[in-house]
This record gives sequence, C-alpha cells and structure tokens, in this order.
Amino acid sequence: MNKAYLIFPLIGLLIFGGFYLSFSNGYEARLAAVKVAAENVKKEKAKQQILDREKAIAAAIEASKIRAVERAEKERLEELKKTARQEADDLRQRTYEERKRLREQSDRLKKDFVEVKAAVEKATEEKKKHVEEETFLKNYLKQAEANVGYYYNLLEKINAAEVARAEAARIAAAAAKKS
Repeated sequence: MNKAYLIFPLIGLLIFGGFYLSFSNGYEARLAAVKVAAENVKKEKAKQQILDREKAIAAAIEASKIRAVERAEKERLEELKKTARQEADDLRQRTYEERKRLREQSDRLKKDFVEVKAAVEKATEEKKKHVEEETFLKNYLKQAEANVGYYYNLLEKINAAEVARAEAARIAAAAAKKS
C-alpha cells in the first residue's frame, strides 16, 4: 500500500508534467501571440486614433472654414440689412420732410388762392362797376349829345326869333317914322 501512495501521485505528477509542458510551451506562444495581438490592436487603435484625429482636425478646419464663410455671409447680410434699413430710414425721413414741405406749400397756396379769389371778386366787382359806369357814360353822352342838339335848335330858334323881333322892331320903327 505504500507503493500505491507513491506511484499514483508520481503518475499524476507525470501526467500533470506532460500537460504542463504542453500547456507551458503553448502558453508562452499564446501569451506572445496575445501580446502581439494586443500590441497590434494598440497600434491599430493608435493608427485609427491618429487617422480619426486627422479627420477630426480636417473636419474642424473645414467646419471652421464653413463657419468663417457663414459668418462672412451673415455679416454681409447684416450689412445689407443695415444699409437697407438706413436707406429706408432716409427715404422715410425724406418722404416726411417732402410731405411736410408739400403740406406747408399746400396751406400757403390755399391762402394765396383765397387771396387771389378775393382779388378776382374785387376785380369782377370793379369791372362790373366800370361796365355800369361806361354804360351810364354812354347813355349820358347820348343824352348830352341830344341836349346839345336840342340847345343848338333852341339857340337857332332864339336867333331866328331875335332876328324876327329885330326885323319887327325895325319894321315898327320904319312904320313909326312913316307915320
């Protein structure tokens, strides 16, 4: 029985040694392979990270360029809006001033119109008065001419009567001398 205590563990040890040697030889190679694989993975990750960083940098630069272009476009649009707003304000101000000037001119013209209308009415009244005066003077002239003709006829009648009276007086004086 004593031999069994020695033989079985020895056989177990030999079996274990065989497994261990096969495992140990393969284990070192597997560890080396795992290390190499891990290093390859790390190198790939590092390469990938470098590529990703380069892509990220390129994307950031591209995004920066795009943002710069967008910012420039936005500034241009803001400048256009500011210019348009300023032009609109200027136009509004000019329109307001023009409207104010035209309103004042309109008020002034209305006052002038009232004055001119009053002057025209006054001139019409004066014209009417002058026409009436002219008509009166024409009628007066006709009446005066008629009166002149009447007075000339009257003077001729008076002269004829004087001549007839003088002739009658002379005849009466000649008849008184004869008698």
